[in-house]
Amino acid sequence: MEALFFGEAASGSNGFWGLGLLIGAVVLGLLVHALATWGARRILDRSVETAPLRGALLRRLSGPLRVLVPILFAYGVRPVARLHLPAEASAVLDGGLYVLLIVATTWLIVAALRAGEEVVAEHYSTDVPDNLKARKIVTQVQILRRIATAVIIVLGVGLVLLQFEPFRKLGTGILASAGIVGIVIGVAAQSTLSDLIAGIQIALTQPIRVDDVVIVEGDFGWVEEITLTYVVVRVWDKRRIVLPITHFVEQPFQNWTRTSAELIGSVFLYVDYRTPVQAVRDELQRIVQASEYWDGDACALHVTSTSERAIELRAIASAESAPQLWELRCEIREKLVTYLQEEHPEALPVVRARMQDDSSLPSSELEGQPEQP
Repeated sequence: MEALFFGEAASGSNGFWGLGLLIGAVVLGLLVHALATWGARRILDRSVETAPLRGALLRRLSGPLRVLVPILFAYGVRPVARLHLPAEASAVLDGGLYVLLIVATTWLIVAALRAGEEVVAEHYSTDVPDNLKARKIVTQVQILRRIATAVIIVLGVGLVLLQFEPFRKLGTGILASAGIVGIVIGVAAQSTLSDLIAGIQIALTQPIRVDDVVIVEGDFGWVEEITLTYVVVRVWDKRRIVLPITHFVEQPFQNWTRTSAELIGSVFLYVDYRTPVQAVRDELQRIVQASEYWDGDACALHVTSTSERAIELRAIASAESAPQLWELRCEIREKLVTYLQEEHPEALPVVRARMQDDSSLPSSELEGQPEQP
């Protein structure tokens, strides 16, 4: 009886030793993480060139490393701690540490991918006029990062589920009926798979990129976000149009910045035949040369059509981007109208009518007309 009592006491004492050893390892891991973070921040603060990388790494990786480092320290003392723990507690310890290690590692990889995307986006800024290369790289990195994140999370969840016996048996049963399950999954996930394939296709061929100027569904806007399943287009009036990503693979749309951000815009005026076209052409030159929105490239005025009442003038001018082109077109339209009003009022469209005396008409045409009072 005394031997059994002292045996249980020794077992409980050993259990406390094992638990205390694990707690000490976790605390030591937290201290090491804090010290390493402080040292990395001090080292990176001395270099200006590493500012984007430093900010992204410290912001994204600090959380997962705060979990992963203590787990690694606990793994290091696990063989010793198991000597002081009962068999049931050792099994729970092994399973728990395995699951936490998979979760923390998955979190760390996803955070590292996110930090890399932020560094690329900051290095290749899309806020400059000539941003074609930057938009191309940012779009590819953004889509590929999302694909890699989805794959890594699925793998992490799979590794965690394999740790539990019920899910392992379920996986065996699914594999045994893989033919039927494969058909069902293929039909159910057809839309999701097509979205994923469309996302990969857009990342490689890039019919659209982040910050591209597009016209979709009759609206003018900018591509704000590209995900694996949908695309967000920011309209000029701050509305957002959310379209399935397959729309940009299967449906036609306009991309104004496919190869370059430079654009040429048109302004149409309908004026009288008495309009001095050369004077209007010279005034157009003065307007665009004084404008802050003109890029110095294209500027011309042509008579593009005529009718029985007016002539059509088309003024064209170029700008470095779509917003600047919009402002330039409005400025040209307003100043040309003002110029015609002030300098050539006869150039404004008029409706002509000719009054004819009835006495000059043949008598046959006067028959049957009512008498004039």
